[in-house]
Amino acid sequence: MGEQPDGSAPDVLADRRRKLESLRAAGVEPFPYEFDGVESIGSVRGAHADLGAGEETDVSHRVAGRLAARRGQGKMAFLDLEDRSGRIQLQARADVLGAESMDRLLSLDLGDLIGVDGTAFVSRTGELTLRVIGFELLAKSLRPPPDKHHGLTDVETRFRHRELDLIANPEARALFITRARVITTIRRFLDDEGFIEVETPVLQPLYGGAMARPFTTHHNALGRDLYLRIATELYLKRLIVGGLERVYELGKNFRNEGVDTTHNPEFTVLEWYEAYADYLDVAERCERLVDAVAQAVGYEGELDFTPPWRRETLAGAILERTGVDILELRERDALAAGMRERGLTVPEDGTWPQLVDELVSRYVEPALQQPTFLFDFPIEISPLAKQHRSAAGLVERFEAFVGGMEIANAFTELNDPDEQRRRFESQRRFAAAGDEEAQPYDESFVQALEQGMPPTGGIGIGIDRLVMLMTGTRSIREVLLFPAMRG
Repeated sequence: MGEQPDGSAPDVLADRRRKLESLRAAGVEPFPYEFDGVESIGSVRGAHADLGAGEETDVSHRVAGRLAARRGQGKMAFLDLEDRSGRIQLQARADVLGAESMDRLLSLDLGDLIGVDGTAFVSRTGELTLRVIGFELLAKSLRPPPDKHHGLTDVETRFRHRELDLIANPEARALFITRARVITTIRRFLDDEGFIEVETPVLQPLYGGAMARPFTTHHNALGRDLYLRIATELYLKRLIVGGLERVYELGKNFRNEGVDTTHNPEFTVLEWYEAYADYLDVAERCERLVDAVAQAVGYEGELDFTPPWRRETLAGAILERTGVDILELRERDALAAGMRERGLTVPEDGTWPQLVDELVSRYVEPALQQPTFLFDFPIEISPLAKQHRSAAGLVERFEAFVGGMEIANAFTELNDPDEQRRRFESQRRFAAAGDEEAQPYDESFVQALEQGMPPTGGIGIGIDRLVMLMTGTRSIREVLLFPAMRG
């Protein structure tokens, strides 16, 4: 049968197939339709947390899960059953089940899914146990589970066959339960603060809202190319124009870029926009939201998410760490020369915005471990942000950094349609100079602004990176159930 992702030998697979046929021959349905009334193992454990060693109860429970271990045989055996909430010991006795039923239970394979009715007691060694009074096979496993003793550690197998990772590694299950809690907390936080959740197109006639390269596809019926969205921003701001006032979207974005520890071509982003607010209001809400997430998931690491977060300016952070004053070196060649004078890497043929990005990503970002806002970006790299109210050549924009990586990007949103047109024209010049991530010109968005958009603050927060911080993981692939893989 060739190499198997779980390392199964052909004779092992054949033996499980034989057992499947034997079950059917004996009139046992190996894949029944349902098993009603199941409790989680975690709730069963919680119900008997106060029992002492050797204590018996007459309380019955119905649980279901995967058979994870087996000890003993003959008249009494112990088995371990596992669901997403934990593991519990089962005691099987021939004098309770009868000889035939006992033999059938002990003939099951590790990895089989079973449902169990049992009464709770605590063993003399202090282990909460269910004494099996009845069981049912719920799904015959035709492949053995990964080795529980050694765990599943091969990275390629874990990410390509996440189901094996989740079976073998309880910490992987816990991580994705935490991820779900992060998203639930975000929704509850924003709902409670008067936002409404909306959905905007994933397939777009023109991509925009970020500096990134898109994925292109073709719609046969329409006879036109479309783009997978790189951001939700422009559509969400059109909803602000329409009067929805406070909107957010949690969804997938797609960027045709490299894969590394913090980038995946498909990723999850939260964006929200609120009328009558600016970037300072957004920063304050961002602090509170992330702190609420940390509390909800029980974060206990070295990062301190308690507001207020540290604040610096972008230009000041670059100057402090590199000696380069980007506000004095506003032309590409001058900035490149200034970087070379200090022995810094200069990307070949990079535009001025790309050189600024190089300075931030290489020399500033890694130093920002505790939550930090970098405020006030040059206008050249911020085509959708409102001009700074008191500093020429800058816009009201911040990025949030934690753990040495960017997690958020926010603006006081540009709402002057004529200025937006000029910004789009500037982006055209960067594109002509070779910047493949320049913002394309979007006339429909400008026309929406001509209807009048109120003063607005907006933000995008990377959910995958936020989960990385909350779970102490170092690679984005760890927090995506099915990350992009090479080959």
